[in-house]
Amino acid sequence: MKNFSINRNRNNSVPNIRKQQGIVLIIALIMVVAVTGIAVTLMNSSSVDIKITNSAQERETAENSLIGTVQKVIANEAAAGGNSAFLMKASEIPEGGFGMDDMDGASNTMTNLNNGALDLPCPRKFNFTAGVSCNMVQVDTTITYGTKSKHTLTISTGVAQEMASLNTGG
Repeated sequence: MKNFSINRNRNNSVPNIRKQQGIVLIIALIMVVAVTGIAVTLMNSSSVDIKITNSAQERETAENSLIGTVQKVIANEAAAGGNSAFLMKASEIPEGGFGMDDMDGASNTMTNLNNGALDLPCPRKFNFTAGVSCNMVQVDTTITYGTKSKHTLTISTGVAQEMASLNTGG
């Protein structure tokens, strides 16, 4: 059997420990940099997700508000009775339409859809009624929304007002 002697001199092992501590420090710094990079990337992507979600919510809110405004415009004109803009003849509506009263921050424009010489027949309900034609108009309601009001949203609504006429094109 051979005898092996163990070198118990601590001076020989100290430089190895210091070298190992330096390597561990470098590896730890590399890991910190990598984890920081991943964290920054995740934070950036989550802020983009939040912006997209907020934008979608703003549009949905604006759309719902605009639908309510369109219904108010039509209800106000219907309540106006004989003074309703929907009762105007095609010749009374200017070319390119005219601006109606603004409501709830939305602008409203009414244009004539009767472009020919003959009155237009009404859209079918259940049966045809001779001598009844329709004054067809379009109401465009526009609202701006978003940060600094950058975006616009428009809803176009067709309105058919029945009227007696012998000059129908149908």
